[in-house]
Amino acid sequence: MTTRHDHWIDGRPEPPASGTWLATLDPATGLPGDGTAAGGAADVGHAVAAAERARLGWAARSPAERGAILHRVADAIDADAGTLMRLERECTGKVPAQLRLETDMSAAYFRYYAGVVRAAGHGTVIEQGAGVHTYTRYEPYGVVGVITPWNLPLNQACRALAPALAMGNAVVAKPSEFTSLSTVHLARLATRAGLPDGVLNVVTGTGPDAGEALAAHPGVRRLAFTGSVATGRYLAGVAGGRLVPLTLELGGKSPLVVFADADLDRAVAVAVTAVAANSGQVCSATARLLVEEPVHDEVVDRVVTAVEKLRPGVDFGPLITEAQYHRVLDFLADAPVPPATGGGPYPRGPEARGLYIRPTVYARVDPHARIAREEVFGPVLVTLPFRDEAEALALANDTDYGLVAAVWSGDLARGLRLAERIEAGQVAVNGGPLTIETPFGGYRHSGYGREKGLAALYEYAQLKTVSASLG
Repeated sequence: MTTRHDHWIDGRPEPPASGTWLATLDPATGLPGDGTAAGGAADVGHAVAAAERARLGWAARSPAERGAILHRVADAIDADAGTLMRLERECTGKVPAQLRLETDMSAAYFRYYAGVVRAAGHGTVIEQGAGVHTYTRYEPYGVVGVITPWNLPLNQACRALAPALAMGNAVVAKPSEFTSLSTVHLARLATRAGLPDGVLNVVTGTGPDAGEALAAHPGVRRLAFTGSVATGRYLAGVAGGRLVPLTLELGGKSPLVVFADADLDRAVAVAVTAVAANSGQVCSATARLLVEEPVHDEVVDRVVTAVEKLRPGVDFGPLITEAQYHRVLDFLADAPVPPATGGGPYPRGPEARGLYIRPTVYARVDPHARIAREEVFGPVLVTLPFRDEAEALALANDTDYGLVAAVWSGDLARGLRLAERIEAGQVAVNGGPLTIETPFGGYRHSGYGREKGLAALYEYAQLKTVSASLG
């Protein structure tokens, strides 16, 4: 270990109670990286106590006061983006363009919620006639636990932290043990920017040791989790047993539906992005390409040509964890058809020393095959032809997931008609933008609750009604 990174609790670094640190790995080179504190129940208890002490003072501040501090946090992210990107790169191997995109969006989350909480973080007056004053108000839960994954560490931390803090909650965050460095540094920056001590705490460590302790702690009154279906299901049981509300943002096997009359150039570009962006390690990746039969083979040929031009370390990075690398290789070994391109690791060169997998396309896959149904979470695209709108809809909805979908059609009415019948939390038609302002979340095994947009602000607030007789 070159450097050891402590927890961030009550506005200062705190070493782990266990006295041990976890080693990290640079997945682009295979070389060992920095160490992160191996947290457990004692560290979580310390962090929750700090958050409990800080929460009332933070909640008592006006939305304008909280917003002003969150704006300063966004400024701090921008000012120290270089450090955040370096820390993120060391444990994820992401390429510069991906790092810049995610860091810029991280600051934008804080700016967005700093602004909207002033306009929308309040209740309403209910007219009940003369002599009565009835109104509603939004109140924070208190201490919120946020558990984030390894694929988009800083970005997904900010996605949850910004609305939770804006509504006046104090937070204890538990990032993935593989990619904790940028989240710890974010908390340091937030403290420097004026966020009161104890309002944002970060405890690092494994899920069984630190994550489970956070979810089970009696002082935590709300939870947010992004990650696997299996872990989400387990945490739902923990939260349900405690009657604690929970936001779950889980996996996806999202369809990209392309009709023959669509703008094929743009549709192909979106399909290639699903493979290249973060090496497919994105829960919302449209990894199932459904193409109308008359143009299926043409679209596949164009996607394969574009994918084969992608450069490792420039256009896409490695798989982030060794476990995920081997999981993707297992999917490839189990594929029912030969790949149209890719299909394994790089045999030589610098990429062979890292956790790189060649961008892969499987064409005309049986929709019942494992690789067409389960989330691969790697640079892998499968294609399925369809004959008409009815079959396109059936294939799009033939999944246990329901996170996002995309439709490309020259007939906008058909695109919108299909979008309203696809069972997913977000559907983009002909490249419609899905941004910070648009609520994000899933159906079925993709989870419940919503991140982003105004919807996320209200996920982190309780609605109270007050009614007073004036007589």
